[in-house]
Amino acid sequence: MNAFLRKTKIAFTESAIRNRILFVLGALIVFRALAAIPIPGVDRGVLEQFFSNNEFFSFLNIFSGGGLANLSIVMLGVGPFITASIIMQLMTVMSPKLKSMHTQEGEAGRAKFTQYSRMLTLPLAILQGFGFLTLLKSQGIIFGLSTFEFAVNVVLVVAGSMLLMWIGELVTEYGIGNGVSIIIFAGIVASLPQTFGLLYETFTTAQIPLYFGFAVATVAIIALVVVMTEAERPVPITYARQSRGGKTYGGSSSYIPLRLNQAGVIPIIFALSIMLFPQMILNILSAFDLPWVPGALDKVNAFFSNMLWYGLAYFILVFLFTFFYTAVTFDPDSVSKNLQRTGAFVPGLRPGSHTAEYLGNLVTRLTLVGATFLAVIAVLPIGMQVATGVSTLAIGGTALLIVVSVVLDLVRRIDAQVAMREV
Repeated sequence: MNAFLRKTKIAFTESAIRNRILFVLGALIVFRALAAIPIPGVDRGVLEQFFSNNEFFSFLNIFSGGGLANLSIVMLGVGPFITASIIMQLMTVMSPKLKSMHTQEGEAGRAKFTQYSRMLTLPLAILQGFGFLTLLKSQGIIFGLSTFEFAVNVVLVVAGSMLLMWIGELVTEYGIGNGVSIIIFAGIVASLPQTFGLLYETFTTAQIPLYFGFAVATVAIIALVVVMTEAERPVPITYARQSRGGKTYGGSSSYIPLRLNQAGVIPIIFALSIMLFPQMILNILSAFDLPWVPGALDKVNAFFSNMLWYGLAYFILVFLFTFFYTAVTFDPDSVSKNLQRTGAFVPGLRPGSHTAEYLGNLVTRLTLVGATFLAVIAVLPIGMQVATGVSTLAIGGTALLIVVSVVLDLVRRIDAQVAMREV
């Protein structure tokens, strides 16, 4: 407890750390203010009725930061940037040049890779903005707008999405933590008061055992997420002794920390984007009166209405994306070469291919456990809904996993900043 209070005091008295924390808080205030500014021509009554009858858009609203429910100028959220990031990550599998840029060219390569993601975000934001507004116009939610005014609305929501992407990157650079994850976190947290308000309005004494069970499950999930997120497998390494100018260097020992969940919360976000993509595209196309769209939309809605198939697809996507993202971000060959270059080696293993093979097999086994855990936690609320008949998607599972993971990442980064000042 004393250590916690001491670190908290350092965090708020040290100007550099305090400024980073205040920058994050300021960015979130700006984000929530933007989410409250609606675009012109919105019928609020029709909008509320539309969201109350459409679970897909209600769920999507959580990850837009609440901006979609208000049809605000940031209604697209960071969705276009996440989609662009997914496309770029997938492209690394097909393009060795992009993979080398992302994993082997250092900070300059990653900066160029991120720049390509930004450039791809713009056309995706235009497509999503135009499609969403066309759909909402066909539903009577947006009315009384000329073609020019409609085009202005498209420009507003696209600019809002790009602005939000920029704010997220500023948070990453000048604040603490990953800016995009923090924005999604803020959107989930902002929806909690309304969610708890609805639970309070529908509360009856007969539901006390059910609510108590949900509370216990929530605490258990939080504990599991903390344990699995912090778990790591240390790989011991030794630095070879070197003699220079009559002095001996090296001979020290250290370790490489391999986390059980290398990918963090990214697979969940990727899987959600992929799950939402078919419905989003078909809902957009339904505004253009294409003859095949209603049938395709009915089939997709029927598939996602079946909790068994929905849960199975979600489980598989989270599982596969965990392996995919880990493979993209952790290259055993690169780690092995870096160890060899610095005169380090894993005891009992030859430097080079043997070390790379060992690290690759170890990461695969760790990722198998981490991917299974992430996938189970992601589909757990679906199982609870099937068992109890009460929807917990808004406050459990995926949302809870993102919130806890982001908070843990923030605490870890703040603790690292404090540790630097304590030395």
